[in-house]
Amino acid sequence: MKASLPSGVLAGLVLGGLVALPASAQQAQKIGVIEVQRIVQESAIGKESLARVQRSQAQKQDELGKRQKELRDLEEKLQTQGSTLSDDAKEKLQKDYQQKALDLKRFQDDAQRELEEVQRKELGELEKRVMPVIEKVAKESGYSLIFNKYNSGLLFADQASDLTDMVIQKFNTEIAAAPKTEAKPTPAAPAKPAPPKKN
Repeated sequence: MKASLPSGVLAGLVLGGLVALPASAQQAQKIGVIEVQRIVQESAIGKESLARVQRSQAQKQDELGKRQKELRDLEEKLQTQGSTLSDDAKEKLQKDYQQKALDLKRFQDDAQRELEEVQRKELGELEKRVMPVIEKVAKESGYSLIFNKYNSGLLFADQASDLTDMVIQKFNTEIAAAPKTEAKPTPAAPAKPAPPKKN
């Protein structure tokens, strides 16, 4: 169950791997490219997302290993003790083996679906956060079109038009490093004045 980037998540970056920004028809269009995979792998938030995906994968892998060992142990028991067991005991062992084999297959299918869902969720959230940064970089640098470098049918792009490093830097500094708003402590109620002393 190896984690991989699902197709369609971040790989497209809007329609067909293209971010279109408004530009005057009379102006020459400035075109840039970005490497989406690098944003996922090198940005601070992208690394956090991938780490969560990998933790989920490791947990599923551990559970899979345990289930596979249980199945191997049953198989070994059938092979080594099958001839000495009573018919009833042997039949029960065979049923246990078949049930565990079915459970293992079901677990593998469920785990794969769950991992794919985790990937979609994590990278979908990353996409939501990085898209405004890409648009901001494009506007600030005067680009009217930004292509996904490896998922848009692009055959050649000059290195000078690659905005990946700029996007990662801005993403890290403006989004990932932004301080989280903390709830302000509720001010203490003013102390009630002490009642006047009676003479």
